[in-house]
Amino acid sequence: MSATVEEVKAAVIPQPKRTGIDLYSRYALAGAVGCAVTHGALTPVDVVKTRIQLEPTVYNKGMIGGFRQVIQAEGAGALLTGLGPTVIGYFLQGAFKFGGYEFFKKQSIDFLGVETATNNRMAVYLVSSALGEFFADIALCPLEATRIRLVSQPTFASGLVSGFGKILTQEGVGAFYSGFGPILFKQVPYTMAKFAVFEKISEGIYNNVVNKATASDGLQTAVNLGSGLGAGFAAAIISQPADTMLSKINKTKGLPGESTISRLVKIGGELGIRGSFTGLPARLFMVGTLTAFQFAIYGDIKKALGATGGIELGAPH
Repeated sequence: MSATVEEVKAAVIPQPKRTGIDLYSRYALAGAVGCAVTHGALTPVDVVKTRIQLEPTVYNKGMIGGFRQVIQAEGAGALLTGLGPTVIGYFLQGAFKFGGYEFFKKQSIDFLGVETATNNRMAVYLVSSALGEFFADIALCPLEATRIRLVSQPTFASGLVSGFGKILTQEGVGAFYSGFGPILFKQVPYTMAKFAVFEKISEGIYNNVVNKATASDGLQTAVNLGSGLGAGFAAAIISQPADTMLSKINKTKGLPGESTISRLVKIGGELGIRGSFTGLPARLFMVGTLTAFQFAIYGDIKKALGATGGIELGAPH
C-alpha cells in the first residue's frame, strides 16, 4: 500500500522542536491527565487503604476484606468518597510534578553541561524531581486534606465544595496545610524514587534489550508500563511511613496550641515502626498500578502533543 501524502510529509519534513512555555505546558498537561485519570480510577482502593491506616482494629481483614466491610457498612457508593478532590488535586499536582521535573532537568543540564549532567544523571533526576514535587505539593495539599477528611469522616460533608468550605470557615486556611510537612516528607522521597527508578529501568531496557529508535509506539508504551511498575513499588515502600502519618494528622484537627511538629512526634510515637507500614500491601498494589499507567499515559500524550524537545541523559551514544 502506497504511503499517504501526510505520511510522506511527516517523513520528509522535520517536526518543529518545541521550547519554552510551549514545550513545558505540554509536559504539564500530559502529566496532569496521567495523574488525574490514574488517581481517580483508584479512588476505591485509596478509600480502603485510608480506612485500614486510620482504623486498623476495625479494618483488619486485608484489602479484599476491607472492600467488603466498607460496602456492607456504607454501600458501594462509599468507595467513591473523595473522588472530586482526588481528580482535581492530582490534576494540579501532576501538572507541576511532571512539568516541573522536565523543567528543572533542563535547567540542570544547562547549568552543568550535557556531559557533566549525563555523568551525574542520577543526581539530576533526584534534584529535578524533588523540586518539581515541592511546588506540586503546594497545589495538592488543600485538596488532599479535604479528601482525607471526607474519607475518614463520611458525615463531615457531602462532597468537595462543601467539605472544602467547611474546613476553610471552621478551621481557617492553616488547616489545609497542617499536613504540608508530612506530605512533603511523603511525596518528595516518593517522587525522587519514582522518577529515578523509572529512568534507570527504562535506560537499562533501551540500552540492552530494545532499540528505542526502531521500537513501535506499542512497545515503547509497554516499556513505560514495566518501568513505571518497578518505580511504583520502590516509591511506595520508601514513602509508606509518611503516608500513614499524613492520614492520621488529617483525620482530626489538632488540640489548641498544638504545633504540627508536636503532632507528628506524638503520632510517630503511637505508630512505631510496624504501625507506620500498616496498609503497605494495599498501597503497593495501588501505587505500582497507578505509576505504571501514569508513565504510559504521560509518554503517549507527550507524543500526541509533539512534546519532543527534552534531552534523554541515559540514551545510548
